[in-house]
Amino acid sequence: MTPAQRSSDGLRRAVKRRRQGRERWRREGERSMGRNLAMIGVLGWTVITPTLLGIFAGRWLDRRLHSGLLFTLGLFAAGLVLGCVLGWKWIERQ
Repeated sequence: MTPAQRSSDGLRRAVKRRRQGRERWRREGERSMGRNLAMIGVLGWTVITPTLLGIFAGRWLDRRLHSGLLFTLGLFAAGLVLGCVLGWKWIERQ
C-alpha cells in the first residue's frame, strides 16, 4: 500500500466517523452538562492515575536503591505519557 493510499484510507475513515457523529447528534441531540462533566472527570482520572502510580513506584524504587530521584522522574514521565496516550485514545472513541 502506498503512502497516498494510506492517506486516502485515513481520510475516508475520518469522514465516515464525522458523518456518524453528525447523525448521532441529530438523533440524540446535545449531551447534557452532567454527561460533559463526567467525561472531563474520566479523562482527568485516565491521565492522573498512571502518573501517580509512576511517582509512587519511582519513590519506592529510589528508597530501596538509594538512587535519589532517578526512578521517580523517569516513572513520572512514563506515567504521564501513558496517561496522555490513554486519554487521547479514549477521546477518539467518544
